[in-house]
Amino acid sequence: MHATVNAATLERVLGHRTRFDARFGQYFDSLAGRFDLPVPSRYVPRCLDLLRDLSMRGGKRLRVVLLYEAARLVTTEEVPGLAEAALSIELLQTHGLVHDDIIDDAPLRRGGPSTYYAYRREFPGHGATALGLAVLAGDLAGFLSTQVLLEAEAPVALRQALLGVHTRTAAETVAGQIADLERDAHALPDEEFLHTVTDFKSARYSILAPLTMGLLAAGEDPAPHRARLHRYARLVGISEQMRDDCLDLFGPSGDDAAPVVADKSTGADIRSGRRTYAVRAVLAAATGADAALVEAALGDPRCPDATLERIREIARAAGVDGRLKAEIRRHAEEAAAEAWVSRSDEANARLIAPGRAGADLVLD
Repeated sequence: MHATVNAATLERVLGHRTRFDARFGQYFDSLAGRFDLPVPSRYVPRCLDLLRDLSMRGGKRLRVVLLYEAARLVTTEEVPGLAEAALSIELLQTHGLVHDDIIDDAPLRRGGPSTYYAYRREFPGHGATALGLAVLAGDLAGFLSTQVLLEAEAPVALRQALLGVHTRTAAETVAGQIADLERDAHALPDEEFLHTVTDFKSARYSILAPLTMGLLAAGEDPAPHRARLHRYARLVGISEQMRDDCLDLFGPSGDDAAPVVADKSTGADIRSGRRTYAVRAVLAAATGADAALVEAALGDPRCPDATLERIREIARAAGVDGRLKAEIRRHAEEAAAEAWVSRSDEANARLIAPGRAGADLVLD
């Protein structure tokens, strides 16, 4: 789906990102004074440096944009607690990225070294130390994500409500990570199982939680709208995950405006043995020798490029790429139908499915 973004909306979205990045930098600058550091430890300050580097290195700030735009659906006034909610959700993202890269043994993230591989380079020959420090770095980011909410300059009731959403979401995301590992144990995972993994692993913390927290901070009770918000988040999450999986298998096509992500090379899912939407679709379509070739390639980190190209040919011949693109569009369009109409000064504004460039907004 190609979302349209007018100049005013784009300027507002970019403003959210710019202001947040400045606030995020200030947060890390003041972090040493927020809790006692074990002086004269060198490892703890280094851990904070790596967390800052990963957190500030990039990303679309999709969650931040959704958080602020959700609040704007209710009011255009300054909202206490909103900045801290944004910090908390991005720190939770950092926590997830650090642990993701350990699980996936990923050397790169956001155009630079993953936290795990940064430690591996700093402690050559001491793999257990590098692993332990990376795990603890992810844990620290997770705990900081709750602390920032407790310290928010907002009414106690709001802080508690935001923290409730945050901790519930964090637990659901970990459950999704567990189910994600389970996915790859299935020879041919059921598509509904893949939808559930996507829902828990990414849609709830990337979309549902920011929307819910934004509404809460702005004074709107999100409870009556939870089912609709969840449908929206799930549909967006599935659409974007399918797009990501399709890009990994096929690369960008002529009608896809998304750039190739530098830290996720094409074919990585096959080589890692991930039974993603795209891989599942190929497995479901392939038969005989073709199916055997795909199965043999799955989980082989040295799978040759020629074999990957043959798998793409099998997929294209079976129409897998076309079916996936159709499903991506269908889920995005269904998400757009769940739009939440704004009560702000732009009476016809509505929030719709994030598109290829991140959180796209359309003004009807």
